[in-house]
Amino acid sequence: MQDYSKIKARAADRKGGKAALAALIKPSNPVTPISELSDDRILSQFSRRVFQAGFNWKVVDNKWPNFERVFHSFAIARNAMMSDEEFDGHLQNKDIIRNAAKIISIRDNAVFLSDLAQEYGSASKVIGNWPLDDHIGLLKLMKLRGNRLGGMTGQYALRFLGRDCFILSRSVVGALQHAGVIDGLATSQKAQRAIQDAFNKWHKDSGDSYTDISRTLGFSVDI
Repeated sequence: MQDYSKIKARAADRKGGKAALAALIKPSNPVTPISELSDDRILSQFSRRVFQAGFNWKVVDNKWPNFERVFHSFAIARNAMMSDEEFDGHLQNKDIIRNAAKIISIRDNAVFLSDLAQEYGSASKVIGNWPLDDHIGLLKLMKLRGNRLGGMTGQYALRFLGRDCFILSRSVVGALQHAGVIDGLATSQKAQRAIQDAFNKWHKDSGDSYTDISRTLGFSVDI
């Protein structure tokens, strides 16, 4: 496996030097830690990324105030109990994007978050306190127990919530292949374990955040 310092140097060379790379990375911390958010904000973020998947992000952003209103500020209990009549009403509501499968995901993910809250006190504490060195484990939980939270959707949701994490974008996967971490796709359990181990080592060796390492990898290849 390639040393992270070499990957970072290659990224800097591609982007015009260390200062230029640092400006692109721009590490940022969330104003409010995930563990201190209310669970409705988790559901809102999950739902936003679900609706953005395969769709124009700007259109979703422009309509999001309507989503907040129509779905009762994403109150967990209210949406977990979405009735068939409410669902039919949402499908007729032109103020939002009328995609049946994605609307159902709001209800299902409200149930998922409600279950976590019943088990652990709050979903935000589960997600916010999940160990950074087991990010793959959190993604697996979201995929298995959530609706449409697998793949890139769940990863982007966590990043936008402010979690320090990697995103397995096409460029990052390409960089992981180039570095000898994986040989092929990033979807198998073996590959994902290797990816987590690599990020853990690079984080320990460099002191860089998981987010910064992920972005640096993306900048280190021509994909």
